[in-house]
Amino acid sequence: MLLRSSQALLRLVSNQASFRPSYFRSLSLLVPVSMAIRLDSHVFAGNPLLSAKHVPSPGVLLSDSAFQALKSIFLAEQLEDGNTAVKVLAFRRGRPLTLSLDPVGGSSSVWRLCWMPPSRFNEVSVDSFVYLGSSEAEDVAYWAVDISDRTGPLLGNGGNGLCFVELRTLMVAADWTDADSMGELSIAGHARALLEWHKVSRFCGHCGSNTAPTDSGRRKQCTNESCKKKIYPRIDPVVIMLVIDKDNDRALLSRQSRFVPRMWSCLAGFIEPGESLEEAVRRETWEETGIEVGQVVYHSSQPWPVGPNSMPCQLMVGFFAYAKSLEIRVDKSELEDAQWHSREDVKTALTLAHYEKAQRAAAFKVNQMCKGVEKGQSLSSDFNLEGGELVPMFIPGPFAIAHHLIASWAHGTATAEPEEAPKAFSSASSL
Repeated sequence: MLLRSSQALLRLVSNQASFRPSYFRSLSLLVPVSMAIRLDSHVFAGNPLLSAKHVPSPGVLLSDSAFQALKSIFLAEQLEDGNTAVKVLAFRRGRPLTLSLDPVGGSSSVWRLCWMPPSRFNEVSVDSFVYLGSSEAEDVAYWAVDISDRTGPLLGNGGNGLCFVELRTLMVAADWTDADSMGELSIAGHARALLEWHKVSRFCGHCGSNTAPTDSGRRKQCTNESCKKKIYPRIDPVVIMLVIDKDNDRALLSRQSRFVPRMWSCLAGFIEPGESLEEAVRRETWEETGIEVGQVVYHSSQPWPVGPNSMPCQLMVGFFAYAKSLEIRVDKSELEDAQWHSREDVKTALTLAHYEKAQRAAAFKVNQMCKGVEKGQSLSSDFNLEGGELVPMFIPGPFAIAHHLIASWAHGTATAEPEEAPKAFSSASSL
């Protein structure tokens, strides 16, 4: 039986809220002189509940009968108070319920996902819950539920130590050196994507009939006997590319109007139907900047569940793209600006940007939100020089694949040359 004991206890940081399993693998953080931060895997990747060591993983899904039995267990324990064999993560408008702990000593605030017992959601239909996975070692099954439409006493309204926090804010506030924090971020991202998909796939797009979850909720099927269309979670791939001028040792960086002041990043765009990844890189670069691209080399990919609700399952696919032309013609409907930047300028930006300071500021913001004392603060102010001067430019933090694309080029680890055969970089070797 999947859950051997209904009395299995989950270690909690405070108020039955924290999820700190022992099986998170360690993440190393290397900080070279120029402050480029490298992780073993991208943020939102490495979800421990999707590991092959745990049941069910995408390759070892429960049968429908076993899944229904698990739902029956869930329903029974939904009526029991204090049971720890089942844990639920609540979401409101795409935001997970979060607990923030005050700093200890000279450390920064620490946030954790707030896992609740199912008894807190007795009025919610079992069919509204989404199964995330189980830890066989701890005899715990993990679920998520969207309570955006819930009435009655509110959870996470601030002031009670709990708050529903935007995933983007948690992404910046996560301690990138801490395996538990990174693991919880990936679980929250996966849960948000699944909940949004379940919300938009309630009806069959072919005949309009209701759909029913199968394969542990990882797939749906039309309930119309004459249709029975299978429906899978939608993945929206996005190409993101660092365009390189090899002859002049420069990289093309761009700004969008929605960016915080002084931030520059890589070009990016969605893939059109019938288009390869490489073709999308070349087309997007040409449309947005007028630069013609030749060689396109894969770097790594990153799950990106922090996009709009209509596209919660984005996958960022990163490339180096080598320019064949150099004159920039910016499409103002897409970009605010695009410029060539020398390697030294990029290294300087990496050196001066205080990513750790921004992380601590975001963690403090989460802490204040959970206390009901949220302060409006722009994180861009945390990328300043020690003397208080404004940094001329900075690039996204280590939570974004753009950071790793730019940093790997700046430090000479983008080794593929236009004349060479394309190389497939593994995520582990290029991060």
